[in-house]
Amino acid sequence: MAHNFVTGIFVVTAIALLIGVVLGYAASWFTSDNESLSAQIDRLLPQTQCAQCGYPGCRPYADAIANNEADINQCPPGGEAGVAALADLLGRPVIALDPDYGEVKPPLLALIREDECIGCTLCIKACPVDAIVGAAKLMHTVIADQCTGCELCLPPCPVDCIDLIVIADTDQPA
Repeated sequence: MAHNFVTGIFVVTAIALLIGVVLGYAASWFTSDNESLSAQIDRLLPQTQCAQCGYPGCRPYADAIANNEADINQCPPGGEAGVAALADLLGRPVIALDPDYGEVKPPLLALIREDECIGCTLCIKACPVDAIVGAAKLMHTVIADQCTGCELCLPPCPVDCIDLIVIADTDQPA
């Protein structure tokens, strides 16, 4: 009786292993072209997660472009260079950035005037990349390396203690 039980477990395990190998192999051959195209498009976007394009972040915008639901000229942070890169990837003509979605700006960084911050946490909730840290009723600060300058923290701040500064171009010699 114990022998049949062990044999049964062995057979079930072998079948499960075989099915897993077959499914893993099949997954590598049957990937969706739209998924890989979306990932390629997403890599070309600036990852500001600013929603200026009309989508809640860069990946949803990339998905919309891949599914022909959005045009390639809706990303102001990507600028004309972003439009050109997307056109090149997709084999489309380069078109002008659509001004209905905003204008090209230099890279920005949010700075909180900490002595004026009341610790309401509204900016923390608005930040799509978790670049603002702090606690309720205590001052907040921006993690500069994480901030994308999306400006989404500005509207909810009740005391207007957030400034946006232009990030100096570090690629050019001083």
